[in-house]
Amino acid sequence: MEFFQHLFEYKFLSNALIISIIVGIVCGTVGCLIVLRGLSLMGDAMSHAVLPGVALSFLFGVPMFIGALVTGMIASIFIGFITKSSKTKPDAAIGISFTAFLATGVILISLINSTTDLYHILFGNLLAVTQSTFWSTVVVGVIVMILIIIFYRPLMISTFDPIFSRMSGLNTTFLHYFVMLLLSLVTVASIQTVGIILVVALLITPASAAFLIAKKLHTMMIISSLISIISAMVGMYFSYIYNIPSGATIVLCAFVIYIIIFACNKMQVFTKKGVV
Repeated sequence: MEFFQHLFEYKFLSNALIISIIVGIVCGTVGCLIVLRGLSLMGDAMSHAVLPGVALSFLFGVPMFIGALVTGMIASIFIGFITKSSKTKPDAAIGISFTAFLATGVILISLINSTTDLYHILFGNLLAVTQSTFWSTVVVGVIVMILIIIFYRPLMISTFDPIFSRMSGLNTTFLHYFVMLLLSLVTVASIQTVGIILVVALLITPASAAFLIAKKLHTMMIISSLISIISAMVGMYFSYIYNIPSGATIVLCAFVIYIIIFACNKMQVFTKKGVV
């Protein structure tokens, strides 16, 4: 009860609640595309690859999402290049790239900021959201959702039937890097909540849970977003009450929800045709 009272009294707490809802919707929606396209490992790579961009943004005083977007896309192009230009397997290329980018980012941040800043970037700090971060997260979240709505049909077709999408004239390469662009933006929006290290969990776990019970893409996106929102809000509550890391708490809440849905699915609580 004390938490809900403070929710209306303290601006930082209400801002954290709003951001958790926005990030939940965005991560839940984009996560469905990542899971269905088999890009879960790529999501992990992209979430780590934005760290040097975040560090450079601090260094040159530019908006965080610009630096993160640039290094995220560079990592995506680099992975594609070494996969196509050598015998390196895609999973190995991802492992090589994201560890190199992560190490570069850690070194840069350790040189220009304190270890506390590095800790918050890696693992999130939902209850320390500044006003500028609040509005940048809102703007990035709105942009991502608008882009998904505009390109929903080609994204859906290329996700479920890439061969047909190529035959029908869709540029699948462009759509692939477009998804990578969305992934970079989502990572930036999630830095304050779960941090760079754990953002992939908020992308993959709710979407995987929704995949167990949904048969349509838009239904899966809605369910995944709801799971992400619940995880973020419950995680924020326990983080505030018990003074524990917000990012880790949110991820554990998402994991618990996944286990519940998985158990219900095994017990055939949901029909074989899914909820829709």
